[in-house]
Amino acid sequence: MKLPSRSSILLALLIGLCALGEISTQMLIPSLRDLEAGLGAAPGASLAALSVFVAAFGLGQLFFGPLSDRIGRRPTLIMGWVLYAAVYFGFARASVAWQAWALFAVYGVFFGLTEGSERALIADLVALQRRGTAFGWYNLAIGLGALPASLLFGYVWDHSGPSTAFLMGATLALAAAIGLIVATSGQQQRLPGRS
Repeated sequence: MKLPSRSSILLALLIGLCALGEISTQMLIPSLRDLEAGLGAAPGASLAALSVFVAAFGLGQLFFGPLSDRIGRRPTLIMGWVLYAAVYFGFARASVAWQAWALFAVYGVFFGLTEGSERALIADLVALQRRGTAFGWYNLAIGLGALPASLLFGYVWDHSGPSTAFLMGATLALAAAIGLIVATSGQQQRLPGRS
């Protein structure tokens, strides 16, 4: 089995670093109820929060997919990771319910901004005949990172509190964004349809 290029491996590692501080969306909703701001414990609050997230995610993909094609994958991905860091920083500081709801909507926008850009950037970096392998490594990195990420987030939450857990997630996302900037500085963005 051929390994993907160094660029795609580095990208997968940076994506994994960003995801390491991220709690799964399914666990985020109940976790946000524990914050002082809370998402509300009323019946249907979880479904409403998930609906807000999914709507923001879908709208984000509609808008940011073309943006990624226009300005490039790396800038879009970096903006997304910085937005993710800002959302988690906001969760750490949220003090009223409307802030948690607004941040949860913006969290959906983060996924809309980054999900397609991550996959498109991998496709841009890897030769056509090796893309299946590269996406396999990408999904392996995401899958292997999901459990430790939730365990780490939960451990920090239990031992240092929710604010520290969210600040850790924000810091890891910023580190990944800076890593992508440093790793790709001086490289020309390959635009779709061009060699």
